[in-house]
Amino acid sequence: MSTVPVTTWSLEQTSPADLLPAAAPEGDVRIVRAEVPSPEFSRFLYTAVGGDIRWTDRLGWNYARWQEQLDRPGAETWVAYDRGTPAGYVELNPQDDGVVEIILFGLIPAFRGRRIGGHLLSYGAARAWDLAERWPERTPTKRVWLHTCSKDGEFAMDNYQRRGFRLFDTKVELEPEVAAPGFWPGA
Repeated sequence: MSTVPVTTWSLEQTSPADLLPAAAPEGDVRIVRAEVPSPEFSRFLYTAVGGDIRWTDRLGWNYARWQEQLDRPGAETWVAYDRGTPAGYVELNPQDDGVVEIILFGLIPAFRGRRIGGHLLSYGAARAWDLAERWPERTPTKRVWLHTCSKDGEFAMDNYQRRGFRLFDTKVELEPEVAAPGFWPGA
């Protein structure tokens, strides 16, 4: 099997004041928390957003593993809707000592390039900062971090940095070369 070098960049904010919000896009774009953990909906979002950019880590997960991921205290999924249609999402992963990772973020291809991504990332980062207000058993957030890689969309790194995320680590690793699975296998 052939391999390809993949660069992974880790970025962080260490204060809510670091967040530089994007302007809201034109039109009827709403961001709503998916409050009922639904493996089916989460898998739909994962494949719809990541199918063309080689998101494959979760494709082998069974239903119970998806449910486990969604049921963790403080785990949240925020979904952007454009006129009622899911456009993208951000998934927050609470960690120890007031750290929250934006573990997944992205837009369905048809919604990219419409200024929804900056708005969704701004909203998701703000929700990471105020996570303990919705989950009182969680330590107040002291740090929000994420990672992106060379397989992600061409504007991902710029969006993160324009929202106030600062680079703190870079790694290059060889990964097996895989075809983009697409939303539907074989499509």
